[in-house]
Amino acid sequence: MLAPVRRATLFALYQISVLTGIALLPIALVARQLGVPLPIHRVVESLQRAYETTAESA
Repeated sequence: MLAPVRRATLFALYQISVLTGIALLPIALVARQLGVPLPIHRVVESLQRAYETTAESA
C-alpha cells in the first residue's frame, strides 16, 4: 500500500525538480559565468535514482 504512494511521490518530485531545473537555466548560466555553479543536477539525479530504485522493486 505504501509503495505506490512512495513511487507516485518520487515521480512527482522528480518531475518538479526537472521543471525547476529548466526554469532556472538562465540563472544557472549567468551564475556559471560568475563562477558560482548551481547544483540543480545533483537534486535531479538523486531523485531519478530514488524513483528508478522504487519502480524496479515494485
